[in-house]
Amino acid sequence: MSIVFGTDGWRGIIARDFTYDNLALVATATANYIKRIGEKNSAAVIGYDTRFMSREFAEETARIFAFHGIIVHLTQSVSSTPQVSFHTKQKGAVLGIVITASHNPPIYNGYKVKGKFGGPAYPEEIAEIELELAKLANKVPKAPPKSLDQYILERAIRPFDAQESYLRYIRKKIDLDLINSSNFTILLDAMYGAGQGILPKVLQNVEEMHAEFNPSFGEITNPEPIPSNLLSFLDTIKEGNYSIGIATDGDADRLGAVDECGNFVDSQKLFILLLKYMYEDKKKRGSVVKTVSVTSMVEQYCAKHNLTLIETPVGFKHVAKLMNEQKVIVGGEESGGLGTILHIPERDGIFNALLLIEMMAHRKKSLKQLCDDLDTEFGPHRYMRKDVHVTSQQKKVIMNACAKGPAKIGRYTVISTETKDGFKFFVDNGWLLIRSSGTEPLIRFYAEAETMGKVNELLEEGFKLS
Repeated sequence: MSIVFGTDGWRGIIARDFTYDNLALVATATANYIKRIGEKNSAAVIGYDTRFMSREFAEETARIFAFHGIIVHLTQSVSSTPQVSFHTKQKGAVLGIVITASHNPPIYNGYKVKGKFGGPAYPEEIAEIELELAKLANKVPKAPPKSLDQYILERAIRPFDAQESYLRYIRKKIDLDLINSSNFTILLDAMYGAGQGILPKVLQNVEEMHAEFNPSFGEITNPEPIPSNLLSFLDTIKEGNYSIGIATDGDADRLGAVDECGNFVDSQKLFILLLKYMYEDKKKRGSVVKTVSVTSMVEQYCAKHNLTLIETPVGFKHVAKLMNEQKVIVGGEESGGLGTILHIPERDGIFNALLLIEMMAHRKKSLKQLCDDLDTEFGPHRYMRKDVHVTSQQKKVIMNACAKGPAKIGRYTVISTETKDGFKFFVDNGWLLIRSSGTEPLIRFYAEAETMGKVNELLEEGFKLS
């Protein structure tokens, strides 16, 4: 097979694509890259999520790195992606590796690469690893001669607790006393992923669901915190008495939220809420970075406050690079992943959930009230994303139709088109973005407008393009 790194690492179906043999190629290529750019006693951090055989794949990657003379800090148990990014920076490692397929279906696993600055590896770094991978074509890498235990005894592999110091860090950054004094009742849906068990260690009145080890993810087809994957979670919120519902994806770098009435709060609103909190309440200053799929409320807010706004293609790696190079108040994407100036340049579902709850406590408002305030300030902005599995032929037809530049999307005249990533068609008081997924055989359709009726119409008409 051809091993390809997408928008956020290499992913493949377990046993068919994501195998020990292919992992050995990718890990060896990464080790060769680390040796080429690093110094003596270069180190890497390796962690893993709750997926089938993630631990075993992580341990094999650690053995390969140790065989190549790289010191490995291996998490002792399941760790979130942001925890691995955090420790990559803290330990001065050259790279971090997370064995995870994030929000993809349970039949997938993956290999994320983290930079030494504490965020996704730069696209240039990934390109260098791919070059090393190309050099290994038709070659079988040498297998490490020693067992995991032997490498641990030699201190070449050093197991560590990834959660303890991460929690200490959170306690310094978040006003937990303020939150706990507000007596919020919180329901966390960990979606069987790496976010389980963290919030109850820092907050009172937290209940969890889907917080046990289940590599098949039970009834959850995709551990991504969007409404279609959170049906039982939404029902539980509606039936119970909760102040807020929080959901994190498979590796806990994405955030989903539900208000006290059981209404899902889309990630577009979460972006602008946290931006307002950082700028207005915490008085943070800098630029704002967003991907092409993020709400136009951000443009309105930045224009109003004379903030520099930078737009990037989809993929947090593009955002993280800018966050590492300059002062960025908030940077993120539509999929529930964003970073703030308070934290490492990385998406972190747990950290951002705490910031959101802190905002509720600080402003003494419920999540629904905060969202109602957005409608008052910016006017109604409704949003929906639709992921459609397609054949190669269907994908070709739709993307070719987009490239021709349609004059209309259904009954709406196209005012302008942007091609930074996919095709973004602007209509009066709305937009439709169409792009191919970098990790799955599907096309993603994104739409924003003043009513859900118009949003659904744009999505439906987008799929009809041919």
